[in-house]
Amino acid sequence: MRWALWWRRTWVAGLAVLGLVVAVVGGMLVGLRLEYSGTPSAHTRGRDALWLGHEWIDGRKDEGDVAALKAQLADSGIKDLYVFSGPLDSDGSLPDDRHPNAAWFVDAVHREIPNVRVQAWLGNFVAPEYPDELHLDAADVRGNILASTGQLLDLGFDGVHYDFEPIWSDTADFLTLLDQAHALTMGRHALLSIAAPQIDPLPGLHAPYLAVAGHEKWWSQAYFAAAAHRVDQIAVMSYDTGMPYRFMYGGYVAEQTSLALEVTPPSVDLLMGLPAYQIENIAHHSSAETVDTAIRAIRLGLGRTDPTRPAFGVAIFVDYTATPEDWASYRSNWVTAAPAS
Repeated sequence: MRWALWWRRTWVAGLAVLGLVVAVVGGMLVGLRLEYSGTPSAHTRGRDALWLGHEWIDGRKDEGDVAALKAQLADSGIKDLYVFSGPLDSDGSLPDDRHPNAAWFVDAVHREIPNVRVQAWLGNFVAPEYPDELHLDAADVRGNILASTGQLLDLGFDGVHYDFEPIWSDTADFLTLLDQAHALTMGRHALLSIAAPQIDPLPGLHAPYLAVAGHEKWWSQAYFAAAAHRVDQIAVMSYDTGMPYRFMYGGYVAEQTSLALEVTPPSVDLLMGLPAYQIENIAHHSSAETVDTAIRAIRLGLGRTDPTRPAFGVAIFVDYTATPEDWASYRSNWVTAAPAS
């Protein structure tokens, strides 16, 4: 996921990067097919989430739209809404005009859909890959981010959902920010959640990829664990994988689900992202990355690794591109497939 689709960066990798990816994927083909085989056995726990676009808080939505959202979420497993409330300025501040109708939306959801929480989706691009954007190594920038977090909680949000991209694996300053932010949110009886990149499919793969591509694609499993221990929820952006075929994408997501489950604390909600959008570039092939493929893969990974874990869900990206078919797949393959209690 990019924190807004219209800011999605598409880049063409060089021959060296393509060679690295082809070599890695080629070696994993048999494993990916095996990962995607079997009978899924896991289902919703009622802890799912939905990313929402900025139009919900910038004045473009009204009470009628909230009523439609209520109907959309009825009898689903969705517990959290991440509504885009930024972007942050490069110094970490957040002008009030970025979210003029935020308080109205939070109040409307609390009134009309009281079992659903509303979190402020907040972030931007970060240095060093974006040198003119957020520098998390600067204490004043982190301080401004914390002030912006408090500003949003003052509006009634149930929590804040950070999406800073791309965070390089083993970046200590990001963990420092999470420690500071979690202290703030706990003091306000609010949630802290983050969007996280995928985990190294092979140990240490993020390092040579970064060296060759100049872009961070994966976190080490240890760094993912360190981040997960500092938050209440962690949502894996399990899309934009570059996998061209369904069995490859499905096997990859099943493996990602298992890798994340292995290191996420039992008390932390782990959510796996669902690609409810259509775009074609080197990172995303819509014929392969589908909601139904992702759900099957997630169910397989969960069923094999930790089938009784309650703190688990899926997160739909994103409301304004999700089709009726995406919603039908979510309901039939994840929600209504759940065994009766």
